[in-house]
Amino acid sequence: MKELKRFCSFLVVAVLLVSCDKATDFHIIQGEAQGSTYSIKYIASEEKVTKNQIDSLLTAFDLSLSTYRPDSKISKINSGDSTIVVDDFFTETFQLSNLIYKETNGLFDPTIGVLVNAYGFGPNKKQQNLSQKQIDSLLQFVGFDKIALNSNKTISKKHQETFIDFNAIAQGYSVDVVVNYLKSKGIENAIVEIGGELFALGKNTIENKNWVVGIDDPLQKPEERTLIAKVNLENLGMATSGNYRKVMIDEVTGNKFVHIINPKTGLAQKNNVLSATVLSKSSAISDGYATAFMLMSLEESKVFLQKHPELYVMLLYSDSDNKMQQFTTENFNSLIID
Repeated sequence: MKELKRFCSFLVVAVLLVSCDKATDFHIIQGEAQGSTYSIKYIASEEKVTKNQIDSLLTAFDLSLSTYRPDSKISKINSGDSTIVVDDFFTETFQLSNLIYKETNGLFDPTIGVLVNAYGFGPNKKQQNLSQKQIDSLLQFVGFDKIALNSNKTISKKHQETFIDFNAIAQGYSVDVVVNYLKSKGIENAIVEIGGELFALGKNTIENKNWVVGIDDPLQKPEERTLIAKVNLENLGMATSGNYRKVMIDEVTGNKFVHIINPKTGLAQKNNVLSATVLSKSSAISDGYATAFMLMSLEESKVFLQKHPELYVMLLYSDSDNKMQQFTTENFNSLIID
């Protein structure tokens, strides 16, 4: 699923790097991780966290959850090693995934990995033209209820072929991991962004305001930078899913849509939802639900959100006239800067 959301450039962290108080200042850490980049800005009177510490933390994270590392725990489990004892990174991601899997009636499903790989979006990049018979044969290995986290912290799989892929939630969770690390060092105000997912911790106390984040127009050209909205964030995680700059156009109808793999049908279905931006108490939760909304119709999302007032959501979609429209929840509207 993660191929839907590899677009870190769509977020603009709008903060001024000027201190009004000599006692405190921004401390900035930037680097590369998870095939993308990360950026951390925290406010403190002195350096409390170093780049080496962050890099070590993210390396440990990848050694647990990265399907792109053959030496990671998840890769060894996918290869059939049932003796692997998972760590807290894996356990927490598993539990959050199970929650979202159940809440979305299986639309969010990390065992979609076997189909992701078959379509050529996985680590091996080996694309296949799948027949319906092949898709049906692979679907028997899909289902988060077909794997289990045991009391001894090993993973059991009903089918050895099942491939666990947490990429639709892991990057968001990595943001939460870094935020928790900053908090453990006494940092109360920071903004953390990894590959486009982010968390705004506290406030921009130097400027005496909330953190401000911009949301890109998914239909803009690569050389453009057009914002759909700017939002105020405080103690909220944010994630966006969508085929940014990869919107398909139906040659017959002219309709705009994106292709996504449905874990229930195994098909790369059409959906007129162009992007889903979700804010919640954690980046991981936002990440997982953003993926799920890309698999729901607009009306299904509206019904779902009536039962989940804890989620702040903006959905951008293409209407019957091929024009982009917005749907936003009331709590999301309260964060928008006019």
